[in-house]
This record gives sequence, structure tokens and C-alpha cells, in this order.
Amino acid sequence: MSKPMTAVVAEDEDLFREALLKLLKETWPDLTIAAICEDGGSALEAIEAHQPDVAFLDIRMPGLTGLDVAAAALDASPLTQIVFVTAYDQYAIAAFDRGAVDYLQKPVAKDRLTATIERIKARAARSQGGLDPALLETLMRELGARGSREAEDPLQWVTASVGRETRLIQVEEILYCQSDTKYTAIVTHDTEALVRTSLSDLMRRLNPAQFKQVHRATVVNMKAVASVARDESGRGTLKLKGRPETLAVSLTYMPLFKNM
Repeated sequence: MSKPMTAVVAEDEDLFREALLKLLKETWPDLTIAAICEDGGSALEAIEAHQPDVAFLDIRMPGLTGLDVAAAALDASPLTQIVFVTAYDQYAIAAFDRGAVDYLQKPVAKDRLTATIERIKARAARSQGGLDPALLETLMRELGARGSREAEDPLQWVTASVGRETRLIQVEEILYCQSDTKYTAIVTHDTEALVRTSLSDLMRRLNPAQFKQVHRATVVNMKAVASVARDESGRGTLKLKGRPETLAVSLTYMPLFKNM
């Protein structure tokens, strides 16, 4: 008897996540769910750790988008098949159809999921793995700009504490954000401030096309990146424009900088 297939499910909205898990249980009862994730960073880490047969990725997630995760998974787990879960309208959905990419539109329909599962199993039987890199690049180019334009209420500024002062910091001025227990440190060219918001909550409001997670505790403004160096282990060190410190880049997130 063949070994049950495994999956990672990544969806940051509770209702949609529970609905998808329920449908998967009904339509694919022998599927093993290896991990359930609420953001792109943890999804990528789960894919790397579990090497699942398939990953169901919400397009819009805090930290790393589903497109970012899929791109990094090409190296982290090349045999993992990708199914995008999206709330995009029909105009944007055409990009998926042109690329023959598996996608599920919210709310997920049972018949659509059933057809997707059949395609996944057929590709697995042929030992056919993840997305074609060129196809994914085209999809990212078509949807990336559109996704950033349609982001829901992206932050324009944050209220942060610097000593006894409270300052308003424009999001465009932020170079990186770093988790500090129950606070998050916000770093600009000339200021280091604290906000009473967790890093995961802050990521939900930042533009995912501009702010990328590079470490479990660090999110970076990609416009502020000056250079990235890779050591012998594959991990990275990131230098910023206008700041003396360097930031660690986990091995999991290094594929984000493959073209730099």
C-alpha cells in the first residue's frame, strides 16, 4: 500500500483555514497534515522541515506572501507541489489559468478542491514535483504589483516610544523590525523605537511586497537592503543602507535574495 501523502496548510484567516481543513478531511481523508501555519515565514520553515507532497498557500499572508514561499520552496523542497489559495477576482485569476497553476478561490468549493486533488495525485504518480520556476516568475510579476495595490489598509505610519517620547514614524522610513519579547523594535536611519505590537501582528499591516521576513524575529524593508553575503553553511548576512549593523538571514529565507 502506498504511503499517505502529506501537506502543509498556510492561511492566516481563521475561518478560511478551518473551512479548508474541513474540506480536505472530507475529500482527502488519508491526507496527513504535517503543519498548519498562519504566516508565510512559518509556512516556509514547515515546508523545509517536513518536505510535504503538497503545500496549500494563501497568496496574502503576513511576512512572506504565498508567492514568496513558493519561490523559496523551489530550493527548500523542490518536489513539493504548490496550490495557491486566493481571494483575487476573476481578472487576476486569469493569470493562474494562463499558467495552468493549481489554485483554489475563496470560499473554496468542494468540486474545485476534488479536481485539484486528482491533479495532485496524478502528478505525484508521475513523480512530477513543484512549480516550473519560469512559470512562477511570470505569475509573481503579474500578481505582485496588483497584490500590493490591493492590500487592505496598509500602514502609513506607526506610533512608537523612544524613551519617554511618543513619535509618529512613517512606514517608508522603517529599515527593519525586530521582535523583542512582547514589544517590537522599529529601526530607521536615526531612530530605534518600540511599539506594543507583536511582530506577527505588525506584519499583517505592512505591505508584503516591500517588507519581507528574513529571520524568525526580523522583518526587513527590501528597499533598505544594500547587500547580502552567504557563508559556507548557506546562511546570510544582510547589510542595510545608512546603518552600521548587520542582520542575520536564516537559511530558510536566503532564496529571497537569489537574484541579488
